[in-house]
Amino acid sequence: MASLRLFDPALTDPFETMFRRFAAPMRTDRTLDDLDIRVDVVEKDGMYKVRADLPGVKKEDINVRIDGNLVQIDAETKGEKEFKGEGGKVLRSERYYGSVSRSFTLAQDVDESKAVAKYEDGVLSLDLPKKATTEAKKLTVQ
Repeated sequence: MASLRLFDPALTDPFETMFRRFAAPMRTDRTLDDLDIRVDVVEKDGMYKVRADLPGVKKEDINVRIDGNLVQIDAETKGEKEFKGEGGKVLRSERYYGSVSRSFTLAQDVDESKAVAKYEDGVLSLDLPKKATTEAKKLTVQ
C-alpha cells in the first residue's frame, strides 16, 4: 500500500521534518480493523477443542452457532474513549461499533447437544464432541 505525504516546501529542513513526525499524535487505539477472531482448533479425545481470541468483547455479545460440521462465531463490539485536557475541554473523542464473524468447517459433525462454550479473560473456549457416526449400510441388490 502506498503512503501519501503532504508536500510542504517549507519543510526542507530534515530536523524540522523529524520533529514534526515525532510530535504528531500516534494512533495506538484499537479499531474495528484490529478486531479479528483468531482461532486454534485441536482434535483430542473424540472432540474438537477450539480457542478463539475475542479481547474486549462482553460475554453477552458473543453468539456461537453449530450446524453439522460448520461452526460460526459472531461478536458485537463497541468502545468509547474521550480524552480531556487539563481544563476539561474535550481534545479527542473516538467511538467504534460493529460486528465481527468467523466461520469454519470441521472434518466431522459436532454433537451440538453436548457442546460447551466458556468465555474468560478475552478467550472463548469451545468443547465440541464429535457426533457418533453410523457405518454405511450395504444394501443387497434384488
